[in-house]
Amino acid sequence: MKSSNVFRVAAFGDIIGDPGRKAFIACLRAFREKWQPDTLIVNGENAAHGFGITRTNVEEFFQYGVEAITSGNHVWQKKETFEFIDKYPGFLRPINFPENTPGHGSVVINSPTGVRFAVISAMGRIYMEPIECPFHTVEREIEQLKKEGVKIILVDFHAEATSEKQMFGRYLDGKASAIWGTHTHIQTADETILPNKTAYITDIGMCGCQESIIGMKIADSYRKIVQHLPVRFSPEENGPTFVNGIIVDIDKTTGQAVFISRFKEVFGAGPGK
Repeated sequence: MKSSNVFRVAAFGDIIGDPGRKAFIACLRAFREKWQPDTLIVNGENAAHGFGITRTNVEEFFQYGVEAITSGNHVWQKKETFEFIDKYPGFLRPINFPENTPGHGSVVINSPTGVRFAVISAMGRIYMEPIECPFHTVEREIEQLKKEGVKIILVDFHAEATSEKQMFGRYLDGKASAIWGTHTHIQTADETILPNKTAYITDIGMCGCQESIIGMKIADSYRKIVQHLPVRFSPEENGPTFVNGIIVDIDKTTGQAVFISRFKEVFGAGPGK
């Protein structure tokens, strides 16, 4: 049973194309009954056929109860994103993009449960784009949020390097309530509560087809990696689908994490069968 003094967060990994969206939607009823989350957060930057996100995708996520959509390096993959990103406060691009970039990197949400919390989307720099420093940018944002009285602060860190993700967690330990990594699409087994009570995991994984290479067709990856030939990647659409993510319980009074758990749910034969 969930304690009445905790705010329960459910964060889902990168949602890969149509299979990922369908798996996410398919899981929701049983997932809500089992975990009783107070908020749903997804990384949606791969929702549109594996690369980028459309207005339709954004509205669908909100329709199913998602309160914040985080993103990363693929956020601008669809040109239409520039036209609508400012219209949806809960749809975030990385906060450490340069000043005056369209959109916003954080949002404060007043939960129906009466809890006020913030979500920040940030992106790493190792083997990624040379954008602003995520460490100092997020630290400044957290300081501002705390001045505004926000105690529960959640951060999606979209990054490639494990070392950068781990350092990010240690750097912000005790400042954020929870920090989770995205981008690699592979769920790691290092979930923990750091010494100063920040929940942390290096990567929460993905939602999409199980028989794939990080959500994409195996044949495409073979052509690119083994044969060194050009290829246009497409999401795998056949076989079992699954969802990955984490559950985090946060003390409503202190804003400190008290519990973190990974989850993985597998579904049927998938949308292509």
